[in-house]
Amino acid sequence: VQLVESGGGLVQAGGSLRLSCAASGRPFSTYSMGWFRQAPGKERELVAAIWSIATRYADSARGRFTIFRDNAKNTVYLQMTSLKPEDTAVYYCAASLKVGIIPRASEYEYWGQGTQVTVSS
Repeated sequence: VQLVESGGGLVQAGGSLRLSCAASGRPFSTYSMGWFRQAPGKERELVAAIWSIATRYADSARGRFTIFRDNAKNTVYLQMTSLKPEDTAVYYCAASLKVGIIPRASEYEYWGQGTQVTVSS
């Protein structure tokens, strides 16, 4: 499985961005997917995860971010709104063939290269 993220960039606080993660391989619909982020000097942390129609969000993301997938396009998205400077990080997409929502980074088998999100104050 290959994962390619896109959509990162520089945005002002309060703005929005949509990250995309295109996956190769089949069947995409069975993958458990996650978005993680890693800021300088910090550990990689879960932002949001999705499996089938189930979703899970970090407390910092709940109410502002939405994870969703388009299985026909083999793509998972992270819609981010009301962005804050503390959201600045490299955002990674991850995939696993395990069943269910997967909150831990160590349990994902596949990772994208990451996309930088910078939120200015």
